[in-house]
Amino acid sequence: MALKARVNGSSLFALPTRTFFLGLLPALVAGGALTAILADAGRYDLLPGLWLLLYGTAVVSAGAHAVRIVPIHGLCFMAFGVATLLAPSGFGDVAMALGFGGIHIAFGTVIARRYGG
Repeated sequence: MALKARVNGSSLFALPTRTFFLGLLPALVAGGALTAILADAGRYDLLPGLWLLLYGTAVVSAGAHAVRIVPIHGLCFMAFGVATLLAPSGFGDVAMALGFGGIHIAFGTVIARRYGG
């Protein structure tokens, strides 16, 4: 991101970047708070689905002013998070790998090819 900003004569602290990160922040803070609450209650089985769902929510919000594929990326995380919450509790580790690994690789490849990274 720093290299791309430098090439474009911009800064990582420019308005679009700040707007993006401010869009991420509320859902990530909610995820942190709910993680603490669920962990305290011993409900570790809900964490993978919650993390995927709220990360997707953060990406949709942050990507509202980005290229169209960014919010779609977030919607995929949200859908996968809901599916993970509905799946048997033993699916959490696989869901984390498929979600945070697979979805990021798939969309990262498309974004790199179509939008130059």
